[in-house]
Amino acid sequence: MTESIADTITPGAVLVINAGSSSLKYQLVDPASAQVYANGLAERIGEPVGSSITHMVGNRERILEVALPDHRTAIAEVVELFRADGIHLADAGLTAVGHRLVHGGTEFHSPIVIDDAVIATIERLSPLAPLHNPPTLRGVEAVSELLPDVPAVGIFDTAFFYDLPAAAATYAIDTEVAAEYGIRRYGFHGTSHQYVSRCAARFLGRRNDEVNQIVLHLGNGASASAIRGGRPVDTSMGLTPLEGLVMGTRVGDIDPGIAFHLARVGGMSVDDVDRIYNKHGGLKGLCGENDFRAILERIDAGDAAAKLAYDVYVHRLRHYLGAYMIDLGRVDAVVFTAGVGENAAAVRADALAGLENFGIVLDSERNVERSRVSRRISTDDSPIAVLVVPTNEELAIAQQAAEVVLTS
Repeated sequence: MTESIADTITPGAVLVINAGSSSLKYQLVDPASAQVYANGLAERIGEPVGSSITHMVGNRERILEVALPDHRTAIAEVVELFRADGIHLADAGLTAVGHRLVHGGTEFHSPIVIDDAVIATIERLSPLAPLHNPPTLRGVEAVSELLPDVPAVGIFDTAFFYDLPAAAATYAIDTEVAAEYGIRRYGFHGTSHQYVSRCAARFLGRRNDEVNQIVLHLGNGASASAIRGGRPVDTSMGLTPLEGLVMGTRVGDIDPGIAFHLARVGGMSVDDVDRIYNKHGGLKGLCGENDFRAILERIDAGDAAAKLAYDVYVHRLRHYLGAYMIDLGRVDAVVFTAGVGENAAAVRADALAGLENFGIVLDSERNVERSRVSRRISTDDSPIAVLVVPTNEELAIAQQAAEVVLTS
């Protein structure tokens, strides 16, 4: 008899939920062994047509085309998909449901079991992340209704950067205004930066508190961090995930006066500027495309707009790399992660080109090799190691969620 997925699940598994404005990612994972039992993605939640759930168990994929008017419906459908696999989530011995929460403000800087007071505080913080926190709360409420006896744990993207040095966290605006409206550098992708930096230290055979490293999380959203001895001292994202590197659709660093110019001269509203900065900026704004594979294909075909977009992207990346090398003083490793960072060899090569005198010597053959495991792509004698470390935010969330439940 073939073993079913239900037979393989050991007590202690964690269901990880990442709820977006119109999507919901999920993964059932063992935080101890890192075994993924099942995962999936519900898309176009709240859209009149085209909503679906892609559910993966091992190599078996099922696509369910179903109306998903809200997150509660999406969660219910996911629970039924698990049930069809013989998994009754309410009786599966789950340790926790780990929820990715984007913005914890200054209130949350470690994983926390979610109760009514926590929900109220997250709601109060929603103006800092209006596109992210509200749908996440809808996901929390929907899962808790269906799994009321399983602890819900919030893992915050901003937590890793909570205690940035004041000089790095503080914006040079009126201090009373900053205090009243919670304006400071919060940083994002913290779960990934923390996880990857720890993996990098282990790869190098050193303790986390011994290693100074620059982590470059390059996906559709992109961020950089300078980490000294396991603690971040700077990061590129700020009050919101808009600041910093050029991203898929976000502008990154930009002269603040451009918003005033667009309002006064272009007659644009705050919402118009927000849309340009967040939805139609970055690579998409420069060349109409935010898929890096397509951009590289267009560059090979001689497309000037794609080439300019790529050059701007790399220029900004090198800007942060240089700044963080100075911030840290001694750099032991430069670490690439996330979709672009893990897969775009050209980006890695161009970002590090000509830095041999600064201690970075890339091995061109290692750089173009494809692998799903952590690897070194610098030469063996390069003073600064260059690594590619796959991120695994879901596993990190599961491990943190399990730890807070088991120790509380």
